[in-house]
Amino acid sequence: MASSYKDRSLKVFSLNSNRQLAEDIASHIGTTLGECTVSAFSDGEIQINIEESIRGCDVYVVQSTCAPVNTHIMELLIMIDALKRASARSINIVMPYYGYARQDRKARSREPIAAKLVADLLETAGASRVITLDLHAPQIQGFFNVPIDHLQGVPILSNYFETKSFEDLVIVSPDHGGVTRARKMADRLKAPIGIIDKRRPRPNVAEVMNIVGNIEGKTAILIDDIIDTAGTITLAANALIENGAKEVYACCTHPVLSGPAIERIDNSKIKELIITNSIPLPEDKQSEKITELSVAPLIGEAIIRIHELQSVSILFD
Repeated sequence: MASSYKDRSLKVFSLNSNRQLAEDIASHIGTTLGECTVSAFSDGEIQINIEESIRGCDVYVVQSTCAPVNTHIMELLIMIDALKRASARSINIVMPYYGYARQDRKARSREPIAAKLVADLLETAGASRVITLDLHAPQIQGFFNVPIDHLQGVPILSNYFETKSFEDLVIVSPDHGGVTRARKMADRLKAPIGIIDKRRPRPNVAEVMNIVGNIEGKTAILIDDIIDTAGTITLAANALIENGAKEVYACCTHPVLSGPAIERIDNSKIKELIITNSIPLPEDKQSEKITELSVAPLIGEAIIRIHELQSVSILFD
């Protein structure tokens, strides 16, 4: 890490969703966060003041659109407008967690595609690039008409498991949709994969059906992009143990962990849950079973490479 980044035209700002991650990213780049205040009027309207000149600068705004999702999206839109009117040369949105990503298609009649709406809002406000991490569906990249850098959490999670030197591993996807992700981790850890075949009768309610693949006597690692209420992952872990797995670890990039999630994880057969800091983990959601890894070096490196017009794809290897 450079002690101080040489190019003063690169500026990193943080809004309210994940300030600690923004500070870690700035520190990795070798700069400090730009001065801005985000406050609210008494009726709840958001007010943003940028307290330094950004004329002609390439600005990177760090904001995960996690809970409260709508407030964080609105902060971001207002910030983009402020930057555009203050003559920033480029406005680059660093959104480790993309809220509304699960509403990426019409699963039923008369449903919105909210992930596309959020993309339109960001572009209309004036974003010139988006840097994100593990989109729920990679096709969301196609909702944007500006460049999008889609970073991946699998290498960070895999490196952690490599240090544990497990024998007889199997990487398990908790549903059909996550098979590609499980395959990427399996290739890195040189392990076979398994799939949990499940039905979802209604949102946030999962029902395990059967397990595809050999898990007998193995250490299983469940991998998902988002763990929300933890229903899917804990049911999957318990099913793996019941079907002969030796022990079960779980990992995800985005720890939404809403509602009964922590209680479910603590009471489940999961030995350890590995997450990243794409979403901050408040004190009331901390658990002895949870290990947090940082995505700041990955995002910091991506920002430097984008700013210096170098390839970002090298970070996927």
